Amino acid sequence: MVVRGERDSLATSLERLRGPLTGYCYRILGSASDVEDAVQETMLRALRAIDSYDPDRAGLSTWVHRIATNVCVDMLRGAQRRALPWDMGPAASGSDIGIPLPPTRWVEPLADSRLADTVDPATLAVRHETLRLAFIAALQWLPPRQRAVLVLRDVLGFAATEAAEVMEMSVAAVNSALQRARATLLEHRPRPADPPDLDDRTHRDLLQRYIHAFQAHDVPTLLEVLADDVRSGMPPFAWWLDGPARIGAAMTGTDACAEDRLVPGALVNGCWTLGQYRPDPNGALVPFALLVIEFRGGRISEIVTFLGCGDRFAEFGLPEILET
Repeated sequence: MVVRGERDSLATSLERLRGPLTGYCYRILGSASDVEDAVQETMLRALRAIDSYDPDRAGLSTWVHRIATNVCVDMLRGAQRRALPWDMGPAASGSDIGIPLPPTRWVEPLADSRLADTVDPATLAVRHETLRLAFIAALQWLPPRQRAVLVLRDVLGFAATEAAEVMEMSVAAVNSALQRARATLLEHRPRPADPPDLDDRTHRDLLQRYIHAFQAHDVPTLLEVLADDVRSGMPPFAWWLDGPARIGAAMTGTDACAEDRLVPGALVNGCWTLGQYRPDPNGALVPFALLVIEFRGGRISEIVTFLGCGDRFAEFGLPEILET
């Protein structure tokens, strides 16, 4: 039986788990918009049941992750797999971008600031790698409970016994689920990318060169900063482009972005970001899209341009209106 003083202390400890729970639920759900609901529901269920918590049976983190797992699995019942454009089909060969797909079809970006925790450099590198959009999309190929097992064991470092307690399964069943999850994930392994480093001058210079080339509509210079196998997609459209030549041709064939401006934002999914602003009918530069950018080998290797997330620009460290 938890007494009042212990209850208050446990409630404080629960609140400290909000950041880690956000990362856990996001990896399972793939949806930044659903994460807040999942974490809030987890906290409410935990607070309602806190008097029944027995520290002799499980650590607080293990107990709360079990609640979060049940919340996420319930939310995923009947849900379609979330993805990135290149998971939807082959690269486009023309300029017809098709029709937008529902928001529920896409992996959504998550600002690193929402994780709100302090970790050592080694753990930070793992966190960034396992928050990449490509990794989140790869996780979506797994059934929800396998997804949870893999995140618990291979991302969060839970012991098999702890994961079994979270999943309410035997250790043998957890190990079996983990083996199947690893095999599936191997089939959808994300392409490698350079880890983000805010002090990396090469990445900063590349980003500035990309910004200048984009805003000047300087296609030759823009192509110089792109990797040979670069790909660029634009959710909510399944349309995507593969290679510098097609990206350059698409940019040459339109002046839709002629007056747009790009501004560096905060880290999102452990990656560099740019806020894209476009003039409204009154001439004010307002949010148009968020670009999540990855580097590999000194060049830009992937660009995911998320349309329609202007209401989240403050979360990404970007102004709501860009001063001209």
